[in-house]
Amino acid sequence: MKKENIFSKIPAELPAEVFETILEQGAFTLERIISRAHATPPGIWYDQQTNEWVLLLAGSAGLRIAGRDELVVLAPGDHLCLPARLKHRVEWTDPDRETIWLALHY
Repeated sequence: MKKENIFSKIPAELPAEVFETILEQGAFTLERIISRAHATPPGIWYDQQTNEWVLLLAGSAGLRIAGRDELVVLAPGDHLCLPARLKHRVEWTDPDRETIWLALHY
């Protein structure tokens, strides 16, 4: 057993998003994602084969869900479940500070 802190080991430079697996067992994966001014590339949509629950811990982000007009804006403490095969993309993350997510894939 090793104690960790979700807000530690954040790189000073983030040329790309950071994806870190925290726990993985069978069909269950928990990861930390660190973003700063990152977005899904234009024309690309996530279309995952598993459900994903996301919790925003710090920063802010805007998610686009395919077929919906409104942007889902997330602030610290906000969470949502993205069912398998729901096409979605990250439109933006906070340009001035780290956006830290927990993502549970199951």
